Amino acid sequence: MPLARRLQRFFAALTPAPDRCWVAFSGGGDSTALLYLMVELAGDFDWSLGMVHVHHGLLPEAEAWATRARDLASRLHLPVQVFSVQARPRPGESPEAAAREARYAAWRDWLAEGEVIVTAHHADDQAETLLLQLLRGAGPHGLAAMPAVAPLGRGRLVRPLLEVPRGEVRSWARSKGLGWVEDPSNRELRHDRNYLRHQVMPVLEARWPSLARTLHRAAELQAEAAGLLDALAAQDLAVAGEGDRLRVSVLTRLAPARQRNLLRGWIARHGHPLPSRAVLERIRCDLPGARRDAMPCVRWARSEVRRYRDRLYLLEALPDAVPPPVADWDLEPLVFPGLGRTLRLVPAVGQGIAVHCLERGGWSVRFRQGGERIRPAGQAHHRPLKHLLQEAGVPPWERRFLPLVYWKDRLVAVPGICVAEGWQAREAAPGRLPVWG
Repeated sequence: MPLARRLQRFFAALTPAPDRCWVAFSGGGDSTALLYLMVELAGDFDWSLGMVHVHHGLLPEAEAWATRARDLASRLHLPVQVFSVQARPRPGESPEAAAREARYAAWRDWLAEGEVIVTAHHADDQAETLLLQLLRGAGPHGLAAMPAVAPLGRGRLVRPLLEVPRGEVRSWARSKGLGWVEDPSNRELRHDRNYLRHQVMPVLEARWPSLARTLHRAAELQAEAAGLLDALAAQDLAVAGEGDRLRVSVLTRLAPARQRNLLRGWIARHGHPLPSRAVLERIRCDLPGARRDAMPCVRWARSEVRRYRDRLYLLEALPDAVPPPVADWDLEPLVFPGLGRTLRLVPAVGQGIAVHCLERGGWSVRFRQGGERIRPAGQAHHRPLKHLLQEAGVPPWERRFLPLVYWKDRLVAVPGICVAEGWQAREAAPGRLPVWG
């Protein structure tokens, strides 16, 4: 089937139909072919067309490539968006992974609802990805390689050429007299994908000519298996999950393989990176097996899982130190970037701090030092804050970072716990409820 016809069938079957397609254009042969194919195709559909180019800043040629993208967009009368990203790899991260994450992060934040990014990944890319994942010991989700359609921010990422070999894409480009640039880093064999592409794949293809097609079929089968595992995880999560928490007593009743599957599904659902197999085993074995009065924690990347009582908590890794106090609070929303949370006073009736009390000056926000006491509204005596937090089931690590609302040196409110006697809004009276989240 002609390449243009394959592309047409792909977009005819894509539902819902996009409002705009942005072609990811690097300047290489594959993305150049895709761009001109999409220009030919655009008249058959209602969506509009544009180009996106990512300036990774890693090579001396990067600026010239960005200029070339702008010039080509001008000649084709297409809108173009050029992103400049920081793609330097972190320690232990491959340059390819760092560049990919930087580009996808830029697209994810920018893409509008109803829009799609169209990439030129083809069957050879898919075969390379599957083999790389296999060599890294990946499971079904990794071996599923790249899906043809995936969510990306408010839009989608689509790969219409996944069943088309690289040779066919390049042949089409040459038949149209198209020129393209060659990224010199694509020849560097120190990168795993390049080594596989130039040293390993030719040997495999010489023995098995249909290698790319066969591995694409294998990836599809792994995607089906991954979908079944996701469905099982969702089923178990419906029983064991409580928001971002997981019930230990339910988790431990499952077989070990099902425990791992549930943990992966739980972590992925909340947008955290999946841990390695070794880290996952520590979560599965060490946390449920700890004493009930212990506070074990397993960290990876910027995430962590902690246990408190019968619950596992999935968190962004907490900082080592609490923020400094805010000595003169103007009662406006108070953002704590290091914690990813904000303290707000939300309008309420018959709840929170009475509005007339807030008209006084001298408000501040502090964090626990130990020994704080407060007399909750409606109670006869002052009580240790520590006991109130324990009774409310606030995990120990969250107690350190819970902001306390003071008027001068008097503790007036603890978000989610209580307001002090004499400061609370009376029934039907306006108040402001301290909310931390």
